[in-house]
Amino acid sequence: MIDATADTPLLPPPLQRWLADRLPELEAVTDVSWPRDSSRVWRLSTPAGAAFAKISPSVEDYQREVYAYEHVAGVLADHEAPRLLSADPHLRALLTTPLPGRVVRDLPLEPRAEQRAHELAGQLLRRWHDHPVTDPDQVRGRIVASATAQADEASRCLERTAGQLTDDQYALVEQVVHELPALAEQLPIVYQHGDFSPRNWLWDESAESLGLIDFQLSAHGSAVGDLIWLHGALWPIRPDLKDAFFTGFARDLTDAERRALPLLTTRLAVSYLTTGLTVDNAMLIDRGRAVLARLVEAHG
Repeated sequence: MIDATADTPLLPPPLQRWLADRLPELEAVTDVSWPRDSSRVWRLSTPAGAAFAKISPSVEDYQREVYAYEHVAGVLADHEAPRLLSADPHLRALLTTPLPGRVVRDLPLEPRAEQRAHELAGQLLRRWHDHPVTDPDQVRGRIVASATAQADEASRCLERTAGQLTDDQYALVEQVVHELPALAEQLPIVYQHGDFSPRNWLWDESAESLGLIDFQLSAHGSAVGDLIWLHGALWPIRPDLKDAFFTGFARDLTDAERRALPLLTTRLAVSYLTTGLTVDNAMLIDRGRAVLARLVEAHG
């Protein structure tokens, strides 16, 4: 048993003291953070079961995540999303329930199981998106402002990467510059997960169920904003998983969404490439080039 009054090396002392009243019989602590400075997450073991503690990177992230937990309690089951047990705004700390399963990213699943996981991902995201928008005009303004900023960024990226792009890739980035802000006026508004990708999905093989985690980027925005990673990194090489996802999602994209999704993905890809060239990061360069090549093949 860990002494709740003593500092646990893996836990910051203020968090340790906060947890003492909530998990007095803490037995073990495991750091399960992602390998980046902003990720601070711990798995906590007690006689009654496991829980997770997290320190949000910023006040804004904390507020978004607390709001998201209130939202998911009404739309997703206990095995589909964690529940918030306690939170502290001064520490930016959250204590949540565990979910069954393992992270889907890099999980060696058989094709049928993988397709089922992506079908369930589509179902969960559709239910997640069904959330009232209290101030649609304000949200629309943010979406258009973001699209305008992304178009401006794409224009700057063109100047930096012109010699690195094929003619078709250059033309695709130009479409971002000229078309994205107007399309943003037409995109359906939803409540986004904000970081929707297999690294934030948990697959429970025994129950064949899927759960969602990591809500710190959740906010109202465009529905297709949650599909950018899948569209750029996965669907071009695994069209079966795209079909499975949309079977679960159970709605077709609107014409504006079909046009905006490759442009949003293109903006991200050319940003990867530009950053990679600027800081001499081969991984970002390769990622940007690979996504741009896939986009041209699919949409060029």
